[in-house]
Amino acid sequence: MRRGEIWWVELPPPVGKRPALLLSRDSAYKVRTSITVAMVTRTVRNIPVEVLIGPEEGMPVECAVNLDNILTIPKFRLKQRITVLPSTKMAAVAKAIVFALDLRV
Repeated sequence: MRRGEIWWVELPPPVGKRPALLLSRDSAYKVRTSITVAMVTRTVRNIPVEVLIGPEEGMPVECAVNLDNILTIPKFRLKQRITVLPSTKMAAVAKAIVFALDLRV
């Protein structure tokens, strides 16, 4: 597993099974028991905290990574890798995180 991959995750109810983008730094996956992810949703609102993805990136339908919905979850909740995002989409994810968390200096 590595940053930029999208996995099916199994979260407690009411969330359940859904896709999530791995955000933790690559070195964390070997040593940490919890990792940081962003939820992927089919609800697309076209706002600055979303990065649109779809079949071109290996997803079954058009959807969005929502960077307002960042969670740290136990690694055992990862079930199956779906795809990996290209660097251009990960650059858009970085911009959306800066916007979502108001990190401009």
